[in-house]
Amino acid sequence: MTRSSRSATPTSRTSPITTELRPVHLDGSPTALTTLQDAVAAALDGGPAVLPFTDPALRDAMAPDEPAEPGTAVVIATSGSTGAPKGVLLSARALTASAEATHARLGGPGHWLLATPAQYIGGLQVLVRSLLAGTTPALLTGSGFRPDDFAAAAATLGGSPRYTALVPTQLVRLLDDGGAGLAAAKTFDAIVVGAAATSPALRERAADARVRIVPAYGMSETASGCVYDGVPLDGVRVDVDGDRIRIAGDVLAHGYRLRPDLTAESFSDGWFTTSDRGVRHADGRIEVLGRADDMINTGGVKVSATAIERCLCAQPGVRDACVVGVPDPEWGEAVVALVVPEGAHGDLRAAVRAALGPTSTPKRVEFTGALPLRGPGKIDRAAVKARLRAEPGG
Repeated sequence: MTRSSRSATPTSRTSPITTELRPVHLDGSPTALTTLQDAVAAALDGGPAVLPFTDPALRDAMAPDEPAEPGTAVVIATSGSTGAPKGVLLSARALTASAEATHARLGGPGHWLLATPAQYIGGLQVLVRSLLAGTTPALLTGSGFRPDDFAAAAATLGGSPRYTALVPTQLVRLLDDGGAGLAAAKTFDAIVVGAAATSPALRERAADARVRIVPAYGMSETASGCVYDGVPLDGVRVDVDGDRIRIAGDVLAHGYRLRPDLTAESFSDGWFTTSDRGVRHADGRIEVLGRADDMINTGGVKVSATAIERCLCAQPGVRDACVVGVPDPEWGEAVVALVVPEGAHGDLRAAVRAALGPTSTPKRVEFTGALPLRGPGKIDRAAVKARLRAEPGG
């Protein structure tokens, strides 16, 4: 990828001069990514807002012919957890605040490898961070994610410090490969791991392999990860209201594309109320407990799907797990688990019963080679639920 023709450091981080919305189609080619990087550089300098996309239907749902909302530099279009299209409005101020806080936490501006899709906030922020650092990002080529391709891209990355951002599934593949991909991963000063939770087992595997990871929590609405390893980035405030996580700071989006109703529901008085449950520990660290809608009402008792998943993933012989509630005539919702095994394992239902009690114990445990994913590496819970409902007894 070539350096943007514009200044590497934006000269303006205020409202865009125009209200034009510029769609950029990402077809997997280096040329498209160069076009996107140039468009983002222009947007940070006050040019047209940018809408990166791969799915034409999602682009059309963002009404690209209508003016961009004031102050918007980038629109991140997502189908969301419910499948309903939603566009997150991010200003130049939010994007640069996030990038600068990330560099401050990791050890200063550096050289980035883009390894995740740039239409999502994690990938797009790699471009923003590179622009602010005045460096040219390395590009992972090829379809899908292959450890050898990762190693080849990492070899083109010059200078230090060296950073990349991955989703947990990509990290697992590098650790499983044990070859050139893993060797390349060890050369990075930090690998930010986001988009989905990093399990304790995966943290331990990375540490044992001497891969320096930084688990991150955040979302499009916070211009990417805003809590690194439980600690908010500089300038980010995190509050737990009841058990719901709220976030404030310059990194916040200013609403949703053409949805003032959704904006009013989630953004108020400088705070963004997430859909996640969490707790603040005595040392100030934030622990994410899972999404509020991951709670399963079984027999009139609410149990946490995330807690059950963590219990399952802590068992020997379990690589990953997804727990959902499926309709049941007796229980209302029955707790059911889809598990990715790795080798021999014990009685998983008994393990959950011993740790969390009978109500949280899955009525069924099914096995699969891999969990279905959506977007930048999140588990597709709707697909899991559809599969488990289709199983006998589901």
